[in-house]
Amino acid sequence: MAEEVILLNFWPSMFGMRTMIALKEKKVKYEHREEDLINNKSALLLEMNPIYKKIPVLIHNGKPVCESVIQVQYIDEIWSDKNPLLPKDPYQRAQALFWADFIDKKLYVCGRKTWATKGEELEEAKKEFIDILKTLQSELGDKPYFGGNSFGFLDIVLIGFYSWFPAYQKFGNFSIEPESSILMDWGKRCMERESVATSLPDPERIGGFILQLKKLYGIE
Repeated sequence: MAEEVILLNFWPSMFGMRTMIALKEKKVKYEHREEDLINNKSALLLEMNPIYKKIPVLIHNGKPVCESVIQVQYIDEIWSDKNPLLPKDPYQRAQALFWADFIDKKLYVCGRKTWATKGEELEEAKKEFIDILKTLQSELGDKPYFGGNSFGFLDIVLIGFYSWFPAYQKFGNFSIEPESSILMDWGKRCMERESVATSLPDPERIGGFILQLKKLYGIE
């Protein structure tokens, strides 16, 4: 029986990008199904993720795996014969998971505020956003990738945000390059990988999507 791998996704999602990259790093063939999250969620999405009703959903031989960080771990364990993503050392693995949690709790929420808020709240969000990037940059240090010399788990968790950085800066009217140049160089390095370059959308398209969201939510 042939292995069936389906990914329910929505193209601007930095979370879905993680799963795409992990599958490509492992050379896993999969079917990509684009969801319309704004107007019409599919019956399959609602069936496979009845709790959150969100993408991405990885369906492996009919069984759903939800939440992108969990999906990347699952992919690494199921297709363990190729290109390991998570550190083998338990402590290093725990540290990688800690930083993944930090990214999801801090960077996503703060990034949204750069285009969805204004005034004092926006100014605070911009300062916090830079501080978060500086914290991540400190963790990266002088290593080429977060895990060391090899592209891996934490790089996959963070790199999807790289395609959103230009839009965050445009709508928030600020620059992240001066204080985050090492992290920006890391992003460019990751973009040289085929798995990343073919999974991240054009930043201009992200900007257009944010304009749609602002209109949808009545944000001026």
